[in-house]
Amino acid sequence: MFDGNWRKGVDKVVNPVGYWLNKYLKINANYLTFLGLGLSVGCMYFLSQGRFWIAFIFFVFTGLADLFDGSIAKAAGTISVRGAFFDSLIDRLADALILAGIAWYVLGAENHSDRLVFLPIGIAFVIQIISYQRAKAESLKLEAKSGLMERAERFFVLGFGIVFNQWLIQTLWVFLGLVSLTAIQRFIKIMRQSKLASKPD
Repeated sequence: MFDGNWRKGVDKVVNPVGYWLNKYLKINANYLTFLGLGLSVGCMYFLSQGRFWIAFIFFVFTGLADLFDGSIAKAAGTISVRGAFFDSLIDRLADALILAGIAWYVLGAENHSDRLVFLPIGIAFVIQIISYQRAKAESLKLEAKSGLMERAERFFVLGFGIVFNQWLIQTLWVFLGLVSLTAIQRFIKIMRQSKLASKPD
């Protein structure tokens, strides 16, 4: 949803910043992607300890690294299939690490049932399905970039849960519902396209 409606406007702001970071600070896109992974490890740790405000700072910088690595690669002229694959892989790892931090926190929290650990695990599971649907669809030359909860929306909802952590569990339930709906939306869209693609001319 974000990619379809706001991406062009955001790129108008992000691309000049990426150009400046590359030209004057000589920041490499792959290094920034690695930095994002390291920041997500820090976010995981502080979430596991229930230190939500520190975790949120790491969370925001993880998102900024992901936001600017593409624009830096574009400015440097280093956009490649290899880089796109590497960035996508790191994004999946970062998602899993952050949700693992929440699961770790829930297990250690006295005011939460241990069974709630399956909530962030379930979210991580559905997110991987959403990611796989897109990757497989694109390999079949089908369009799957759609749904309520793409990566940008997931970032904002999870950030809300970290900041307003007194509502973390409620936010996670909403999160699970929305990503599940997104997975269903993508499934329906891909199946419709595949049906049309299989029809003889």
